[in-house]
Amino acid sequence: MVTTNRTVHFNGDKPKKRLILNAFVEMCSGHQSPGLWRHPDDRSSEFNTVKHWVELAQLLEKGHFHGMFIADVLGGYDVYDGPRNLRHAVKSGAQWPVNEPGSVIPAMAAATKSIGFGVTISTSYEQPYHLARRLSTLDHLTGGRVGWNVVTGYLDSAARNLSNGKAQLDHDERYAMCEEYMDIVYKLWNTSWRTDAVKLNRKTGVYTDPNLVREINHEGKYFSVPGPHFCQPSPQRTPVILQAGTSKAGKSFASKHAELIFVSQHSPKAVKKNITDIRSAAAEAGRDPSKIKVLAKFAPILGRTQEEADAKYTDYVQYGDYEGALTLFGGWTGVDMAPYKDDEELRYVESNAVRSYIEGLINHAPDVNGGKWTKRTLAEHIMVGGLGATCVGTAEVVADEMERWVDEGDVDGFNIAYAIMPQTFTDVIELLVPELRRRGLFWEDYFVPGGTYRENAYEMPGQTEPLPGHPAEAMIWRPPPTHILNGVNGLSNGHVEDQNGSSEMVVDPISMQFS
Repeated sequence: MVTTNRTVHFNGDKPKKRLILNAFVEMCSGHQSPGLWRHPDDRSSEFNTVKHWVELAQLLEKGHFHGMFIADVLGGYDVYDGPRNLRHAVKSGAQWPVNEPGSVIPAMAAATKSIGFGVTISTSYEQPYHLARRLSTLDHLTGGRVGWNVVTGYLDSAARNLSNGKAQLDHDERYAMCEEYMDIVYKLWNTSWRTDAVKLNRKTGVYTDPNLVREINHEGKYFSVPGPHFCQPSPQRTPVILQAGTSKAGKSFASKHAELIFVSQHSPKAVKKNITDIRSAAAEAGRDPSKIKVLAKFAPILGRTQEEADAKYTDYVQYGDYEGALTLFGGWTGVDMAPYKDDEELRYVESNAVRSYIEGLINHAPDVNGGKWTKRTLAEHIMVGGLGATCVGTAEVVADEMERWVDEGDVDGFNIAYAIMPQTFTDVIELLVPELRRRGLFWEDYFVPGGTYRENAYEMPGQTEPLPGHPAEAMIWRPPPTHILNGVNGLSNGHVEDQNGSSEMVVDPISMQFS
């Protein structure tokens, strides 16, 4: 059943959301499952080859995944047994080594036609003029299938290598800088070139009308960028904006900018308030809160029977790397677990940071590990799918859990974290997707085959650019309305007045189709 509002009705039952599914990956081995690169069926250590990524993209598109969410870090995890101790990450392969994620996207795009690619890039260590150019280039080369996961960075190991020896800015200042950064890239993508600037007129010799390209002349606290943008408007103009982070500053950023939000918690209860806060703030800012799509991290271990699924999980755990798991935890939380004993119950340790984290787990997900968390159980939990929701069972069991997250947490879909590559994704496609379709929770095909990431994420044909209410959409420089072109504005000699009050020569507009 196909609808345009992503809602499916069955026999008068409660309306159901049709889910968005992204694959959660990184250009490394194991990603969220430290040590499982050792499993005989795992192929994640082949991440250095183009073939690996092309085959993964083709597999995911065959399963009609909306996108591939490519995580990234710019430094190693060195908190555990530290300070500044990379040894455990290097030895275990816990997100080490990690390649640059944007490089492989054009190859994957050339081998597919509909799946989107969300790439993680930090605003803290790259000039906005350069990033705007990189992302416009990728959007062109993919036919509009690029999203940008906006991050500000969180690893001191990255700051040491990328800030000329300066300390990392504090959390809220990184977000303040990020706000200015977004303003710059939005201006470059949307205000620097009018939609019809490129003419390619062989008779007149005009490639691009110089009157329809202008500087942005940005002068701010952190950046000075005169422009103009070095690339013509790409199919989406602004890539789909993705975001992860639910701090106060993170939620404020998300309510203004994010189109897809990534959350990672152990239960829907733990994400519900944050999602409600973000949607409410978005509505106050004039955005449609239902158009902010929230995806929860979810690691499914699937079997045709419960016994088969349980056996898979047991098999996977034996390959997990204990110290690799604690290394990831240290990087994610900034907490060094080395001082604690393996079987010491963590809710009673002296560290306020550890106690508060564990109390949060117990409060929101009391059934996980029976409510008892030790250093050992924490590491074992991380080994298969990382922190967050892990569900072991048949397709029916896993689909039930997904529906619970939708009903109780108000999420719109899931970032699927793998235990082993590509078997986790193969299991989802072969076992889970048919069950989701049977329940009316997943589409039969891409809503816009060959369309942009934004069109398929929203199931809105033709919606290549950000939706009304988004700050980027408000900046788009478009040709004036036809009645103005016909002289209603009173200007003479073929000139019209643009949105900033300047006069420019009118050139016959062309229709630009970006999908």
